[in-house]
Amino acid sequence: MMNMDLSAVIEEMETGDQDSALTALQSYNKQMNQCFTFNRDEQKDREEGKLQKLKVHKHWPNKMLSDLDSIHCSLISQEEDAGGDKEETGLCSKVLKESSPPSENPDQEVIVEALKSICNILLHNETGQMVAADLQLIKGVAERLKQCHDPTWNYEVRFFDLRLTFLLTALRVDVRAQLAQELHGVSLLGNHLEATLGLCCSGTLETARAGFEGIPTEELPPLSRQQTELAMEILKILFNITFDINRRKVDEEEAAVYRHLGAILRHCLMSHADGEERTEEFHSHTVNLLGNLPLPCLDVLLMPKVQQGSIEYMGVNMDAVNTLLKFMEKRLDRGHKLKETLLPSLNLLTESARIHRETRKFLRSKVLPPLRDVKNRPEVGNTLRNKIVRLMTLIDTDVKDCAAEFLFVLCKESVSRFIKYTGYGNAAGLLAARGLLRGGKDPGIYSEDEDSETEEYREAKAQINPITGVVEEEQPNPMEGMTEEQKEYEAMKLVHMFDKLSRNHLIQPMQLGMDGTMTEMTTEDLHKLTNKPLLQSEDPPNLDSEDEN
Repeated sequence: MMNMDLSAVIEEMETGDQDSALTALQSYNKQMNQCFTFNRDEQKDREEGKLQKLKVHKHWPNKMLSDLDSIHCSLISQEEDAGGDKEETGLCSKVLKESSPPSENPDQEVIVEALKSICNILLHNETGQMVAADLQLIKGVAERLKQCHDPTWNYEVRFFDLRLTFLLTALRVDVRAQLAQELHGVSLLGNHLEATLGLCCSGTLETARAGFEGIPTEELPPLSRQQTELAMEILKILFNITFDINRRKVDEEEAAVYRHLGAILRHCLMSHADGEERTEEFHSHTVNLLGNLPLPCLDVLLMPKVQQGSIEYMGVNMDAVNTLLKFMEKRLDRGHKLKETLLPSLNLLTESARIHRETRKFLRSKVLPPLRDVKNRPEVGNTLRNKIVRLMTLIDTDVKDCAAEFLFVLCKESVSRFIKYTGYGNAAGLLAARGLLRGGKDPGIYSEDEDSETEEYREAKAQINPITGVVEEEQPNPMEGMTEEQKEYEAMKLVHMFDKLSRNHLIQPMQLGMDGTMTEMTTEDLHKLTNKPLLQSEDPPNLDSEDEN
């Protein structure tokens, strides 16, 4: 918690020296806007009262009155029990209006301080959120966002306009819908992103930075800090207003808008910021938004012409897909918060591979190349296949299922091919969920291609254990040398052990149905395994020492 001396500000104002009072007031106001909460006490109440009297009884310039309103509104917004009385609502309304003055030569410092105060209000006060929505603040901000090419507005005004828009769309569902639909937010913010990055977009949806036409995006100088920060705010807002788009069909007009946005996002994905950490953060927001786009619109990732130095596959430029794959593997290697950091890129690659043949075949060449290693388990090793198969053994079902789905799509959803690359044990979870444990035909949504087998795999195929997916050393038969009676005793002993544990509620034996679903095993199911009745009080038979193995 910051130590803010409001009494010092009041003392400066009481001296009547406007210059020193204005300096102290602005300094305090900036501190206020960097602090989110503090405890309300009697001293703060008295100081707030003094401020109000000073406003009324002294003649101050408009700029200072604006800062006074910002302080008062921040005091209200940071109270945990802030209410919604008329005074508070009126004051919030006044500061909201100050953020968008109608004058031709606006004081941008006043606007910035007012915008900061509004952001604090929205973060801590539901009344302020309602006032902002009722005053249609988003319309005023949208009007200024349209002026993305106007040099009038400085960086700070642009940044806090975007930060305010992000908070409004994050906190108010109605404002989010209003920006997306009534104000055509995707087009508006797409144009703003294009202007921020200094792009010119051709009719073929290929983007280039103005003045650098013909130069590959990855060879361009890094984006400036201000460009990157503005762009990330735009990406976050766009994520808020598009998070449910891929769940519905879009018409041709909407598809054109999203393809244009996708082309800009491809440029973002291939660009670099000032520093590795900032670049990764920038790419993370880009990947999150790409995952929201309608799936057919992702074809823009493959549209750029193949240039010298590009990664070409089947005549298509795979630079963007390869960058996505590297981004995903980097998150995978880090192993930290996989659900939050890995799934967006892994899901994006999965869906891209599902609908684009060239993408699927390229990814398969990188992730599931022709199988040569038949001696190590699929989850053992440092190849990308090994790493993703290891994800299929995690406890986190979201990560496990997503990893399995990715490999399943790369296998064209062929059960036999999926088992070949992952082993039946690792594949069982996904196959059981889909009712495919008995196998299945390849889905018709994938094109035909050859599943070439390496010589190593062909020679070892008969010896490969389908459960583990590798050739294992031959193990001695534990029942070798037993008589049929001894084998039956051992089987009955095992059945009795399961039954006893089940009756004591220590385990619940399960069985797999023909449809791939799991059901509980009853006592009758257990005795069917031996074709003999199982008595509830019966103990396992004792074997003579000469019969034990």
